Amino acid sequence: MKFRYLGNSGLKISEIIYGNWLTHGSQVENETAHACVRAALEHGITSFDTADVYANTKAETVLGEALRNERRESLEVFTKVYWPTGPKGPNDTGLSRKHIMESINGSLKRLQMDYVDLYQAHRYDVETPLEETMQAFADVVRSGKALYIGVSEWPADKIREAHAMASSLGIQLISSQPQYSMLWRVIESEVIPTSEELGLSQIVWSPMAGGILTGKYLPGQPAPAGSRGADESGASTMAHRMTDEVLTAVQNLRPIADGLGCTMGQLAIAWVLANPNVAGALVGASRPEQIVENVKALDITLDSAVLAEIDAAIGHVVTDDPSRVSVPETRIV
Repeated sequence: MKFRYLGNSGLKISEIIYGNWLTHGSQVENETAHACVRAALEHGITSFDTADVYANTKAETVLGEALRNERRESLEVFTKVYWPTGPKGPNDTGLSRKHIMESINGSLKRLQMDYVDLYQAHRYDVETPLEETMQAFADVVRSGKALYIGVSEWPADKIREAHAMASSLGIQLISSQPQYSMLWRVIESEVIPTSEELGLSQIVWSPMAGGILTGKYLPGQPAPAGSRGADESGASTMAHRMTDEVLTAVQNLRPIADGLGCTMGQLAIAWVLANPNVAGALVGASRPEQIVENVKALDITLDSAVLAEIDAAIGHVVTDDPSRVSVPETRIV
């Protein structure tokens, strides 16, 4: 395993981060989830990402059980707050002081931990003053319940505002967690330059574009049985990419991967890690073997010639419009 500093902090995280967004507490049985966590640990992964909203709090519980007997100081554990949880009452969502304080306590109880290394605002909240949110985060840090703070899917201007407030409060905003892949590059023109300037790193999710960059979805053919694309909910979120044009372009990556002696999925992970502002790539797993395969991406080095080949292969289907990272007009519930 290789490690990188998260932002301008002294915290090092594993380049491959185990995330449990769509798996723990929902798609896989707890025994399988525990086996995946054990595989992650055995292959050097020390960083784990979750959120209170995943499986409506169940994912945190499963992860806490899986890590219960591990040395806490040897782990970096991240969670998030924003989306509605529990009975979804009027104060069960957003970034108000009330929701943040109650959510961090709930997350720590489910994780069976005294603190998390990184506490992240899962979205920007247009209905709560940013000053209130940042003061609440500062109090969470000062209480020892979180060591650092981060954001997820925030545009560059909001990251700048939050960073200024965090600095004035004496706390460290060190990370951004956006979607990023060969196909989805909306953070490159604004979020990444702003983050580099302010000392934040990216923790990127969906580096394989929901599995599309593994090459398993073929143009003109139905999604493989048991895949996310074959699942009704998964297919709805992937529909804009599951076009023959995109899937045909992705197949152009196969000879590049073959030339490097890797899978297309490993190529996709190596690609996001080639960006120096990316500290780690989030990967999930429904089987331990997937962890083993993903970690092999760290052995792949992509030089400028290979990166140019990749752009030539799929550049015409890339989404890079920075306006796609935007603040909603109302709170997302």
